[in-house]
Amino acid sequence: MMELTDTSSAAIAAEFVRARTRAGSPAMGMVMTLIVVVDEESSEAAMTNARKATHEHPARVLGVVLGSARGKAVVNAQVGTGAGWGGEAAVIRLEGEVVKHADSVVLPLLLPDSPVAIWWPHDPPTDPAADPLGALAKRRITDAAEAHQGRTTALQTQCASYVAGNTDLAWTRLTAWRALLAASLDQHPLKVTSATVTSERISPSADLLAAWLRSRLKVEVTRHHSSGPGITEVVMETKEGPIRIARTDGRLATFTSPDRPDRPIALKRRKLPELLAEELRRLDEDDVYAATITSLSRSTP
Repeated sequence: MMELTDTSSAAIAAEFVRARTRAGSPAMGMVMTLIVVVDEESSEAAMTNARKATHEHPARVLGVVLGSARGKAVVNAQVGTGAGWGGEAAVIRLEGEVVKHADSVVLPLLLPDSPVAIWWPHDPPTDPAADPLGALAKRRITDAAEAHQGRTTALQTQCASYVAGNTDLAWTRLTAWRALLAASLDQHPLKVTSATVTSERISPSADLLAAWLRSRLKVEVTRHHSSGPGITEVVMETKEGPIRIARTDGRLATFTSPDRPDRPIALKRRKLPELLAEELRRLDEDDVYAATITSLSRSTP
């Protein structure tokens, strides 16, 4: 990557053009802009995960590293293409007064006529849609499970500020669980009378899964705790007996249902790049997620 010191948005944009020319690809075929807002300590890991996600979604990835807002405004950047990126990337480090106006640096770098997504790997603003950088994006991705501060209330904070376009990777982690549970009821069209979700004590995904079951089945759903990893068991009670999916090792689950033998099911915990890639596939509003967080908000004291 090319190092740019005490630079500007115009200079970064010009370096993108030069990088494409050096790579022999004046047109990169990028489909979106992905903004990654992160601190210095987490920037390398976040950009690595973003790079892997862009293998499926060629994008201009803008890593925005927010430093101290004190002192002289300074913009430093690393800009490049290739090196495993599906499109092109810049890591933009902001210091001083410009930290308060990061959107003014990022706005000129957005790809024209293409969607914008933003991802906060750790601690997002209280209201992502009202955040100056968040307001630039059609899709705003948070991750309550990775919050450094306020982990117990991180998901509730995002629920309280939800607007169309917001999502959380705690919900994305449930895709396979929700598919299996829905399929189990297709195979066993029985009335569910109650349900339990067992997981680690602090698990935003388990909270969302319990809320989803509650809103879809209209039954009482109880949360139980285990040593993990993640969600370890979901049980739906019926008059014919329980329907159970139990996963104790984070990889393989056992499916138990009335009058049928137990059977193993692959249910591996997915890594961040795969979760991020899934969210970048669907930039429209997720109505089921919206209904689920409404249910969760109503059930939270």
